[in-house]
Amino acid sequence: MLKSLALEPAKCTGCLQCELACSWENEASFNPSKSRIRVFTFHEEGRFAPYTCTQCAEAWCLHACPVEAIVINGATGAKEVIEDVCVGCKVCTIACPFGTVNYNHDTGKVIKCDLCGGDPACARACPTEAITWVDADQTGYDRMQAWAARSVESIDATQGGGA
Repeated sequence: MLKSLALEPAKCTGCLQCELACSWENEASFNPSKSRIRVFTFHEEGRFAPYTCTQCAEAWCLHACPVEAIVINGATGAKEVIEDVCVGCKVCTIACPFGTVNYNHDTGKVIKCDLCGGDPACARACPTEAITWVDADQTGYDRMQAWAARSVESIDATQGGGA
């Protein structure tokens, strides 16, 4: 069974351990700017949200690549960049609707989450389990629908029951 990253912003404290673990795992450097996962900070609310490549089923980055440098890892399902094939044109960075494919100025190639070959460093490093490595069935569309339903219920409650 395929696994995927489950991201739960409500559990994130903004410690950036995921960014440091990712940059160390992939670049042998504790440098968050080279991480393939990011933590977005909502300054006014004092909240944080980790985000990374969602490994889309219809990966626009993969389809946009003119040299076919992005391939699907059969074991993990990750869309991986083959560095030797990548020409650094950045078309995939434009194609990604989530902004999770980035350009590495040091190498002149793009980087994105490859799920660390099936053992994501970010999930291992997260002290609050805001990032976990779970069966793929526990993430995705059904979970998004449940979240949307809770949001609608919350809006209805604040507006006095709806219509």
